[in-house]
Amino acid sequence: MAGRLDGKIAIVTGSANGIGRAIAQRFGQEGATVVVSDIDANGAEAVAASINKAGGKAVALPTNVAEKASIDELYDKTLAQFGTVDIVVNSAGLTDTERHFLEGDEAWWDKIHDVNLKGTFLSGLRAANHMARNGGGVIINVSSGGATRAHRGNAAYDATKGGVEALTRAMAVDLAPYGVRVNAVIPGSIDARGMDAEKKAERGKAIPMGRMGDPEDMTGAAVFLASDDAAYVTGQMVAVDGGILAAMRSPVADIFGQDRYPKLD
Repeated sequence: MAGRLDGKIAIVTGSANGIGRAIAQRFGQEGATVVVSDIDANGAEAVAASINKAGGKAVALPTNVAEKASIDELYDKTLAQFGTVDIVVNSAGLTDTERHFLEGDEAWWDKIHDVNLKGTFLSGLRAANHMARNGGGVIINVSSGGATRAHRGNAAYDATKGGVEALTRAMAVDLAPYGVRVNAVIPGSIDARGMDAEKKAERGKAIPMGRMGDPEDMTGAAVFLASDDAAYVTGQMVAVDGGILAAMRSPVADIFGQDRYPKLD
């Protein structure tokens, strides 16, 4: 049975671990040739090897998305080897960024913006320039609930994700006439690095669906947006969050916790 992305060439940045890794592996299962891109060269190689071992096709290219020269090398090598790029997922981002606003400084702000927002722009710009000249393509950016609902102690991160969503909409409008679709996925509370089971369960109590997400929960939305099923979808932010953005955000120790919900037969 043919995969939904058969014959496509896909770059996934930040794909040595977490959400990016899960998306890269799922794209491989769906028939895409995947360029696994990450600043962690060994991690990228391991993910590419896992895709190939599972019967897919993948190569690894180490990339620092904050540097234009590194982005150019990623795209130059991909185009030299495969001739085109059909799908790009801009998943690279810094997440260990917590700092109270009063303790912030310029270096903290710049480091997070260089990766999360500038990196998305640089990769998107190279992707768009190729796709617009070659019949179209798909760009998927990765945002966060922090774009619209503030995290405590994470002002710089939230600002980058607000920028990613604004950039996604602007790219979608500018690129639509060229056949390039641009959307974003919004992960909810995702256990991207293997949290302690007890802590994970406790955090899940604040989520309407009653559990934290896993990286694999993000892959269905990414495949849909990358596929022809989403041929008329652009400029959209697709939340994959167990309902947390639909609810008023609450501490884990909720005043009206899920233990007070009626038990149904």
